[in-house]
This record gives sequence, C-alpha cells and structure tokens, in this order.
Amino acid sequence: MNHNILILVVEDDVTVRNLMKTTMKANGYRYIAAGNANSAIMEAASHKPDIILLDLGLPDMDGIKVIENIRSWTTTPIIVISARSEDEDKIEALDAGADDYITKPFSVDELLARIRVTERRLDYMITKDGEEPVFENGVLKIDHVAGCAYLGEEELHLTPIEYKLLCLFASHVGKVLTHTFITKEVWGQCTESNIASMRVYMANLRKKLEKDGGVQYIQTHIGIGYRMLKVEADK
Repeated sequence: MNHNILILVVEDDVTVRNLMKTTMKANGYRYIAAGNANSAIMEAASHKPDIILLDLGLPDMDGIKVIENIRSWTTTPIIVISARSEDEDKIEALDAGADDYITKPFSVDELLARIRVTERRLDYMITKDGEEPVFENGVLKIDHVAGCAYLGEEELHLTPIEYKLLCLFASHVGKVLTHTFITKEVWGQCTESNIASMRVYMANLRKKLEKDGGVQYIQTHIGIGYRMLKVEADK
C-alpha cells in the first residue's frame, strides 16, 4: 500500500490529536493537523490531503458542516472520529458525505485498520479511473456492458433491482452506504416501504453472493447500512 499518502488530522483535544499524530508518524504516514474547523478547511484546500480524520465536536463549527463544506469541492475520503455514538449521528455524518465512522474511545489498531480500508479504496479508484467495463472483486465479476454478474465461472441470476444494488456497492467499494443513500439511488426516494423492500432484496442478494458459506462481500452495519468489502483474489 502507498504510505506516501497525506492524512489531515482534525481534532481539538490536544491529547487525542497528539496520539493520532504519533500513530501516523510511527506507521510511516505523512500528516498535517488542525485544531478547529476553519483551519481544517484551509488545510484541506491548500494541502489537498488523501484522507481526512475528522472529529465532529469542534469548537468553532459542527463537524457535519465541515463535511458538507469539504464535500462541496472534493471527494477526499473522510473518516469521522467522534464521541457521538448514536446511530442517528453516524447516519447524519455518512449522509453528509463521510466515508466511515469510528466512535471514541477508539483503539489505535482500529484506526489503522480503517485507514487501510480507505487506502485500498483509493488504490481501487485510481486503477478504475478509466471506468473499466468489467468490475472484479475476488471471484466476483460484473460485466457492465452485458449487464451480467458472475461468481467465478457461474453466472448469478439476479433480478434487475438486485443487479442495480450490486452495481451500486461495486462503485463504492469499502464505503459504508446508508439505508437512505441506497434507497434514494435505487428507488428514487427514501420511505419506510422502500427501506423494508431494500432489506428483502439485500438478504436475497447476499444469499446469492455468499452461498455455501462463501466469501463475505457485503458487511452489515446494523441500523445504518451496508459496505462492500474489497476481497483479495486467490493467488
């Protein structure tokens, strides 16, 4: 993985900020740091970091507003790190444009794992710049031109909505997609009925993807949404 990436650490608590800076340094990441929202936005604009670690509880502006501001001009991955642990807070941050969410107190190992997931997504997006007609993830293959999906050599028999869901996850590998985002993308709006339908379609899609105890492609974030995992191809 490319540890030449630059990480912006946004945290107003000096102790936590120093811990994160020490962790970045010890693991070979380049980093810059900001202690409030305004300096975070300025640093993001001037240094164009590859990943942003963002605390929501900043003294001068709510972190959600920071996400919305940054999202208005860049798709840089944002990992939220916050003491707010309610599902509603996670959903609000993810719907505003965050890519992932860690709840305080967090372990250094968990933080590094989430950064690695985001790195893999960045690597994938760089290789995907030309928008290949065929998507591959482990033994899963989606042929966008033919409108077909395969597990190994076997074609998956998907309904149109299951196929649309699968393509949506494939285009956001490694990112948590909220129920609201998924239903708006697939059904055009988010209603209780659509969310109920989505759960049924997701259960059926996962059965087809993970039959016979196969590889887990889609991870459930209870009460929040789902994430497609990047699966290593067999050597």
